[in-house]
Amino acid sequence: MAVVANGEYKFPSRDRVENYYGHQLLFACWDHHMLMAAPFMLFGAPDQKLGDIIEQQLKPLMQPDPDFDKIDWDAIEWTKSGEPWTPDFNKTIKQNGLVHKEQFCFKTPGLSTLVPPQGEHP
Repeated sequence: MAVVANGEYKFPSRDRVENYYGHQLLFACWDHHMLMAAPFMLFGAPDQKLGDIIEQQLKPLMQPDPDFDKIDWDAIEWTKSGEPWTPDFNKTIKQNGLVHKEQFCFKTPGLSTLVPPQGEHP
């Protein structure tokens, strides 16, 4: 989301990647899961494997959701910048094209905690 300043912005942003000591922030959004209504904030080095970030940070954050144990990790639909994306969990964050403060989203087909499937009404 773009921010418009009311005056001249005379100082550097405090959330620049340089301020994270070689690490970067990533945001992961679990679409159609209102129990997790905001993106998860993840933290890692550009040379860290994406699979390690998923296993060590994302999955523990997702576990409270009642759908967690039903996830078919091979069927997840991933997007990055609104476009379909196929992450390679054996490659690094950088090799997957993820940059500081980037958001990626994922859908778990057939699972939609607190949101009825499309076409169904409670």
